[in-house]
Amino acid sequence: MSAVATAQQASSPILTIDQDRLFSETRLGAETRAELEREAQVLASENTEIENALIAEEQELTEQRATLPPDEFRALADAFDERVQQLRAEQDEKARQFNRQSDDARAAFFNEIAAILSDIVREKGALVVIDRRDVFLSADRIDITDEAIARINETVSDDE
Repeated sequence: MSAVATAQQASSPILTIDQDRLFSETRLGAETRAELEREAQVLASENTEIENALIAEEQELTEQRATLPPDEFRALADAFDERVQQLRAEQDEKARQFNRQSDDARAAFFNEIAAILSDIVREKGALVVIDRRDVFLSADRIDITDEAIARINETVSDDE
């Protein structure tokens, strides 16, 4: 980078950063994402297991229909429907909890790296950092994503 470009970058009051890249390309972000992915897989496996059990139960209930009196079958079918609704509500709540946990983990990640980003902003003499997704057009020289990723990976230890 030329001295002019460095001076222009250093004096830019506005910098951009790609938050998604920070979260995906730093070791800390990758560790957080990996843990979230493991938890998502557990939830998905649980949903599949429940779905398979319900399919089998529904098939059994369908087979019993021909041999049971209508009122007895109706009671079994109503109980099955109620169980399905209850399981759906429980799994939906687990999904909402997981989404909150994901949002909280991402917020904790950005909270942990805030001081590092503040140092970069101060060193560049900038006043504000805007996410690249919110910028229509900008010069690449105001993007600090690569520098932030390198600094975060250098600064944040693996055992934190």
